[in-house]
Amino acid sequence: MISQKDIDYMNECTTRDVIQLLVQEKNMSINEAMKYFYNSKTFKDLLNPETKLFIQSPVYIFDTLESQG
Repeated sequence: MISQKDIDYMNECTTRDVIQLLVQEKNMSINEAMKYFYNSKTFKDLLNPETKLFIQSPVYIFDTLESQG
C-alpha cells in the first residue's frame, strides 16, 4: 500500500516536472507555468488520491493538462 507521504512526494516531483515541461514546450516563464498549472483542473485532480493520477508520468499529466486547456 502506498502511504500518503509517498503520494505527496510523487505529486511534488510530478508538479516540478510538469512545470518544467510548460516552460520548455510552451515558452512560459516559471511563474506563468506555476500559476497555469496550480490553477488547473489537472492539478486539482492530481491532488485527489481517488483519481490515481499520481501514478501517471509527468508527460501524461502534461498531455492531460493540454487537453483540458
